[in-house]
Amino acid sequence: MTREKQIKTIIYHVLVAFGGFVMIYPLLWMVLSSFKPTDQVLPTASSLIPATWTLRNYIQGWKGFMGYSFGTFFLNSFIISLVSTFGTLVSSSLVAFALQRLEFKGRKILFTLVLSTMMLPAQILMIPQFMWFRHLNWVGTYYPMILPYFFAIQGFFVYLIMNFIGGIPKSLDEAAKIDGCSYYGIFFQIILPLIVPALVTSAIFSFIWRWDDYLSALLYVNRANMRPVSLALQLFNDPSSGSDIGSTLAMSTLSIVPATIIFLIFQKSLVEGIASTGIKG
Repeated sequence: MTREKQIKTIIYHVLVAFGGFVMIYPLLWMVLSSFKPTDQVLPTASSLIPATWTLRNYIQGWKGFMGYSFGTFFLNSFIISLVSTFGTLVSSSLVAFALQRLEFKGRKILFTLVLSTMMLPAQILMIPQFMWFRHLNWVGTYYPMILPYFFAIQGFFVYLIMNFIGGIPKSLDEAAKIDGCSYYGIFFQIILPLIVPALVTSAIFSFIWRWDDYLSALLYVNRANMRPVSLALQLFNDPSSGSDIGSTLAMSTLSIVPATIIFLIFQKSLVEGIASTGIKG
């Protein structure tokens, strides 16, 4: 039985390793191909490992377009992602606390509306939102990609934080009330320090989603110097003048570095936040 168990374990790990390699192969191909000369990237006979290693794609890609280096586009993405993530955390945590701990009329209806936003595809709202933001003269600015997130528009994060707050004993709230603590004091002094794992989880997801957001940038950004990375990568592929596939792969590789670093740094808190909120599969 022990030998049979060992064989099953070996087969299991081999299959898992093979499946993992299949899933990571496109990413691996992109990273390694970014070090190849452009004329060696697409030929079918080309091997995965570069025959000739070069940094030309990174040097050429970082120069950017129209006098703007790719560092400008990275800065734009950081501004959008960090500010909108901050707004998401502040608004979602406050709304989650109110829906989970406070008793008021219409609380269940509001909670239902929050959950309904999770079931509504974002593409359905694109046209009415664009018309609304155009009426506010926000088109051509970062406002549509930042300010709405200060109003808890993403039900996923509200629901995630609510579940985490639900695991905190209400006796802590009651003890704080006896000591004369207001609802604001309960939130900032008791609840907020205890929901850090959920906030870290929300911050990671929010940052990655905003960093990768292509449609919003395509709709609302109309100047080259305001483009985030997700939209700037499109400039490498111009049907009228040709495509620089090597520079595209190089800048695409750099574009995944911030999200990867954040995930590696906060991986422990991410796992704890997901496990504690009860949304694990």
